[in-house]
Amino acid sequence: MKEQTMSRTVRVAAAIIVKDGRIFATQRGYGDYKDWWEFPGGKLEDGETPEEALTREIREELRAEISIGRLFDTVEYDYPEFHLVMYCFLCGLASDGVELVEHEAACWLGKKDIMAVRWLPSDIEVVEKLVAEAGILAD
Repeated sequence: MKEQTMSRTVRVAAAIIVKDGRIFATQRGYGDYKDWWEFPGGKLEDGETPEEALTREIREELRAEISIGRLFDTVEYDYPEFHLVMYCFLCGLASDGVELVEHEAACWLGKKDIMAVRWLPSDIEVVEKLVAEAGILAD
């Protein structure tokens, strides 16, 4: 068995924003994974629940309000620099629009085009589960 050598764990919350059978994806504008696609969200601060962090992060990153539904998946992924624990919630957009504050681009993706973007490694498992689960994505 491989010994765990990760020096730190990063806990994040991610919003799977669903509207009319499509999900909202954002393109990173910074860091090692610049230009890769992800679900919007961010790090949990000390004492925050994943839901509190998600509400705060979406306000900061997208200037938007969301309604948080059920926990869809919890992903654990080892990046070279850290171990990621990502809480992924199905969400709805509760405000009229979004403003991209940190991301380069955003788009709505359905079942047919969801794999057309380059997803972050930690998000691939969630994307595959979304495609497999009936009733979330439209063709």
